[in-house]
Amino acid sequence: MSLALIMLACSTQVIAISISQNPKASTTDTIVNIRSRVIGLSIANAAAITGSLVLLNEAWYKDHPRSHFRFHNDFPDWLQQDKLGHFFSGYQLARFSTATYLWAGLNNRSAAWAGAATGTLLLTTVEILDGFSLEWGASIPDFIANTLGTTLFLSQHLLWEQQKVQVKYSYSESGLAHLRPALLGSSLPERMLKDYNAHTFWLSFNVRAFFPEQRMIPPWLNIAIGHGANGMLGSLQNPSVVNDQTMPLLPRYRQWYLAPDIDFSRIKTDSPLLRSFFWMLNALKMPSPAIEYNSRSGLRFHWLFF
Repeated sequence: MSLALIMLACSTQVIAISISQNPKASTTDTIVNIRSRVIGLSIANAAAITGSLVLLNEAWYKDHPRSHFRFHNDFPDWLQQDKLGHFFSGYQLARFSTATYLWAGLNNRSAAWAGAATGTLLLTTVEILDGFSLEWGASIPDFIANTLGTTLFLSQHLLWEQQKVQVKYSYSESGLAHLRPALLGSSLPERMLKDYNAHTFWLSFNVRAFFPEQRMIPPWLNIAIGHGANGMLGSLQNPSVVNDQTMPLLPRYRQWYLAPDIDFSRIKTDSPLLRSFFWMLNALKMPSPAIEYNSRSGLRFHWLFF
């Protein structure tokens, strides 16, 4: 659900980012202009949050029974892949929201706090809705993962005014979704949201940002550490039979990756459109060679891993 949420919410914020050549407002803006933009943007964000929740209700909640508010500990589910999805969502929502507030004219610190608060508010509201769902329940681990994501963005923005470490997502077809299409997705867009076997979440470190004196290192070069999981036909354990169909006996295991990456925001260009495109592209880990380790087959090398 976390990936669906971030796609819904961020799509409305991209418009504001793309309006200007730079997410920051002009230094010649008057306080009145800045205040007007901030008020308008706050209204737009409130509308985006409301619209996202309405769409989520249609997509996720309306066909499931309601209950009294309750908590549910789902930390063991999906080998924590869904928690990494919440971590990614918190980080990216804070990143997108902060960029819109910078465009509106707030200074770096104020924009970062406002962006982190917007992301946290949206994700916390979803957790409350989960709390009234009989199938899910409010998840404290989800809330912690959301908060860690927004905190990672906020702390870097306040300390360095740049993101030396980014949280990214990539998708690689698992070949398992056809076994449980209702749970893992029956189409590519659904599998990109639901099939945790196909998701990899990355911490991508910009090398030059940590070693600025090393001028031979390209400023766009990142090194990324990824986590994935496979063999999961259920959230906590694999069922033996689904709809009278016998399921294969699959081992559930984690996958760890090490791969180069690209920080597109550090590629210089005079095109405002291209600059905005690069900035948004940074949510995705770029396909590249990768080293994988997992407990089932040990070390593996991929010439090109998505």
